[in-house]
Amino acid sequence: MATTTTTNTECARIASQLRSVFEREAWHGPSLRELLSDITSERAKARPLAAAHSIWELVLHIEVWTRYAREAMHGRPIPAFVENMPPEQNWPLINDSTAAGWKAATDKALRAGSDLASEIESFGDERLRETVPGRSYDFERLLRGSVQHCVYHSGQVAILKKALQTPS
Repeated sequence: MATTTTTNTECARIASQLRSVFEREAWHGPSLRELLSDITSERAKARPLAAAHSIWELVLHIEVWTRYAREAMHGRPIPAFVENMPPEQNWPLINDSTAAGWKAATDKALRAGSDLASEIESFGDERLRETVPGRSYDFERLLRGSVQHCVYHSGQVAILKKALQTPS
């Protein structure tokens, strides 16, 4: 009797990219963990660029969309597109603006990245072509897009950090 072998070559690549963005040396610059390591809750809440989100808001946003991707891998539909969702579902509100609240928010975001990477590693390349629940595209697009989403917002965090260090 032949055994079925699941290949994870592409999934392993995607997971490795996601881990780089969240927690280890990334090609593009510091990982999210590195970027957040020295940010205080006060700096995380600050708005050095009036029209931009705060670092804290970006962290909450990264976490929620990373979690949505992971939940989709378990069959839960991703919420309606941003034009049709309540704003706080896309950009969660800061509920605890203390230092402990900031630590909890960063820990949760970093854990979400690690959890998603672990799920991707065991997902199976053959599933990458399956349609994401609640969307019209496949898991490959979702998972590669999750990496890109975090890179994009990590860059914003880096810019905000620099803006916070620049004397007025």
